[in-house]
Amino acid sequence: DYVVVKMIPDNRLPPRHLHSVLTGKTFAVIKWESPYDSPDQDMLYAVAVKDLVRKTDKIYKVKTRNSTVEYTIKKLEPGGKYHVIVQLGNMSKESSMKINTVPLSAPDALKIITENDHILLFWKSLALKESNFNESRGYEIHMFDSLMNITAYLGNTTENFFKVSNLKIGHNYSFTVQARCLYSGQMCGEPATLLYDELGTGEDSSASRSGRSTDVAAVVVPILFLLLVTLGIGFVVLYMRHRRLQNSFTAFANSHYSSRLGSAIFSSGDDLGDEDDEAPMITGFSDDVPMVIA
Repeated sequence: DYVVVKMIPDNRLPPRHLHSVLTGKTFAVIKWESPYDSPDQDMLYAVAVKDLVRKTDKIYKVKTRNSTVEYTIKKLEPGGKYHVIVQLGNMSKESSMKINTVPLSAPDALKIITENDHILLFWKSLALKESNFNESRGYEIHMFDSLMNITAYLGNTTENFFKVSNLKIGHNYSFTVQARCLYSGQMCGEPATLLYDELGTGEDSSASRSGRSTDVAAVVVPILFLLLVTLGIGFVVLYMRHRRLQNSFTAFANSHYSSRLGSAIFSSGDDLGDEDDEAPMITGFSDDVPMVIA
């Protein structure tokens, strides 16, 4: 014997497995499952988004019969902090989570130009790559003194440069430029960092490595080129001297070659001073030696 029992769905249960799938600068994709498996009717969800920075609330409604629900929350702010609550429309038990959106990118091409009594920081406009950034928001600049181990806020600007004065000799500084923080420093952009050494030359870590490698290459390459040219000239000179010596020896040997003897005749060093001995020695032929004519 058996009996079939059908459980009555409890609409007071909270949504299950609420989590974030993808988070961007101005949106977030969240996902959850229905309070029970295989709903037999459309279910109305309330998605409440609380802005923890601005202290504002927004409520969205989602109606679906799917067991798994995916929803995209739009019109968020870069670098924002949000508290998301999902529950059924009848105000049942809720599921919640926190979301932090991606902040604005750091400004590109941060450089330093050294003047007589101050330096100038330059960077590219953040609006060139961030459509959500308005130049009226501006940038803020911080400075870290490694010798004193202190960080100072230098100010903000809506321009793409900033003047820094009263730097101390022998100190190393780190400058950061980022999109200006909003709402008491709670919504900031990513900082771009630049090092400024005690000699007064500003450089970031990657630029310093590439700059030093470029300077080394500028010195080493000409030296190697000169060495190669010198070696080439040396080989040419040695080759020409070898050819001249070979030609001189060949001419000398030919001038002392005796076709009768089939070899070259050289005098010894003892005979160099006697001019009479330079005449060739003539010897007669014996009658009993046969002459063979080839």
